[in-house]
Amino acid sequence: MSHPGVHLSYDGPIARIELDRPDTKNACTRGMWVAIAESAREIAVSGSRLLILSGANNEFCAGADLVGDPGIDAFRHEHGLMSMRAIGDSVMSVHQLPIPVMAAVDGVAVGAGFGLALAADLLYCTERSRFSMIFAKRGLSLDYGTSYLLPQRVGLHHAKWLAFTGEVIGATEADRLGFVNEVVPDGALDDKVGEVAEAIVSGPPLALSMTKRLLDNAANSTLAQSTEAESLAQNVNFSTDDTRDAMAAFAEKRTPEFKGR
Repeated sequence: MSHPGVHLSYDGPIARIELDRPDTKNACTRGMWVAIAESAREIAVSGSRLLILSGANNEFCAGADLVGDPGIDAFRHEHGLMSMRAIGDSVMSVHQLPIPVMAAVDGVAVGAGFGLALAADLLYCTERSRFSMIFAKRGLSLDYGTSYLLPQRVGLHHAKWLAFTGEVIGATEADRLGFVNEVVPDGALDDKVGEVAEAIVSGPPLALSMTKRLLDNAANSTLAQSTEAESLAQNVNFSTDDTRDAMAAFAEKRTPEFKGR
């Protein structure tokens, strides 16, 4: 499902999803959440090595559009549970992508928009960025996976503070809480994200995909389970052309060329 407010594009091995609703700070309608999920599923089978999430118009995402969404009544009346499950499917589709995901946050990341940023593996923001778990101020409990993602990123006590108060925090506080990888000066976000993206896509895609799964699963695994999963992943790596070339490149003092095979 395509949507005019969700732009999917490809730049070589890098896929991009950009939100674009300028009059609402990129607040998402139900159709946009579905389009994000469909875009993520397309990316998963596209051969891309990295996804960058961003927002147009110097904003990331002001969350769900609770006013201007023509389908909002479905949340409140007719098909509320199915609509909320569609939102859950959206964050799951992004979070479970088998490739690294970066969020480039400029401006606001609020409510479900904050959740979308937290669903990424890496989060970079500008000095003007602002974050809020706004749900309580709208009479709502957490959604878009934030009840899981937020304590994973900041710890339970900080997560409860953000969720109970709905307080808006700036980039400095976000950095202190540890859920951003780096705060960059305004206007420098694209360069920084591009620099990190190039470093990632030049790496071994199969190995990085398995590393992502190992790290994501570690919180729910024992040490024995983790080391067994590592053993299985390395066994796969040693059978790939990428690992063989990397080993040869090390001996030959050259840079390996990873092709995902």
